[in-house]
Amino acid sequence: MVGLPESAKAATDQAAPNAASETVPCTMREFLLYFLRLGTFGFGGPIALAGYMQRDLVERRRWISKQDYLEGLALAQLAPGPLAAQLAIYLGWVRARVLGATLVSVAFVAPSFVMVLAISALYVAYGGLSWMQGVFYGIGAAVIAIIARSAAKLVKLTLGRDRLLWFIFLVSAIVTGWTEQEILWIFLAAGVAAMLVRTPPAWLRASGPAMAFLPPWLFAGLAGPASLPVLWKIVWFFAGAGAVVFGSGLAIVPFLHGGVVGDFHWLDERQFLDAVAVAMITPGPVVITVGFIGYLVAGFTGAVLAAIGVFLPCYLFVIIPAPYYRRWARIPQIKSFVDGVTAAATGAIAGATYVLGRRALIDIPTVVIFVVTLIVLIKVRKIPEPLVILAAGAAGLILRGLGGTHV
Repeated sequence: MVGLPESAKAATDQAAPNAASETVPCTMREFLLYFLRLGTFGFGGPIALAGYMQRDLVERRRWISKQDYLEGLALAQLAPGPLAAQLAIYLGWVRARVLGATLVSVAFVAPSFVMVLAISALYVAYGGLSWMQGVFYGIGAAVIAIIARSAAKLVKLTLGRDRLLWFIFLVSAIVTGWTEQEILWIFLAAGVAAMLVRTPPAWLRASGPAMAFLPPWLFAGLAGPASLPVLWKIVWFFAGAGAVVFGSGLAIVPFLHGGVVGDFHWLDERQFLDAVAVAMITPGPVVITVGFIGYLVAGFTGAVLAAIGVFLPCYLFVIIPAPYYRRWARIPQIKSFVDGVTAAATGAIAGATYVLGRRALIDIPTVVIFVVTLIVLIKVRKIPEPLVILAAGAAGLILRGLGGTHV
């Protein structure tokens, strides 16, 4: 899906020769402990997480061959779902097939999920406190800056000078901004259009163009205990999100916004921005924000169901084709389809930046936080995003306290 930056590609290509040709044995316990640590301390987004795996597992420890890593990266880019999580699952599959993929997926996702659960519980219990409102008041503006910066990076990485991809990007961005939701058929149409225009098939070239017994707190969110139909909606909605969202973890934001805020009205705009912010300040995959959303809707049960729903498709998209994909991953038509869907996803992120920005940038202090955050992200490239988020939260708390701004 979304390609690595040139510097990351170069680092991958320049991996030590012995790392590519020889591997060092390790126990399953050591392998799982590595991914547990990566899930606990791995900040920086999908590109950074993929880089950590290449550096640690291929170059330093030599537990994974360079060839296996590159094949896993290609599969993670090709299939829908969060790139870093899919790469980790594939490396687990290389290590111990389905059992390894399953254990690695749990080890990688569990730390950030636990952190999100803790934050969710505090949010539900104390979200009305003025200090917490002030913190998220500042964080919301910073999140918009991060999403805008990420959209700009994705444009640079994925579109280049390809006019077709730019057209798809603009259409997707405008539709997302206008309708305030992510429309699945646009993604599919974009993939098909790119495939037909760039690599038409031969035939086309030839012819022309149980809740009563459970404690209520298990499924109680902001609005109290959730009903069984709501729990089913959580599972299916987030499974759909995991199945159709391509590329960067932020690509899930417009899809979630359309369903969570627009269709189901589970959260309001401010609560949704808070959910995105929680994903930014915790390590691991960005899509773990679904755990926070699920908790606000249906408590602990909702968080678990949302996480299972969003990660199950990407898990299946790895372990099912893993033994076979080397044969079809290089098919030109498939690559063209993926390029088209990626361009549409990038456009949706840009459109979501506009939609969410209208809600988050509500006064002069939030605009100032947004501008300062954007400048810091552009000029000071090595500063961790979670640190930027926390600083914005502190600024929001100070500005709201001094100015008496109402969130």
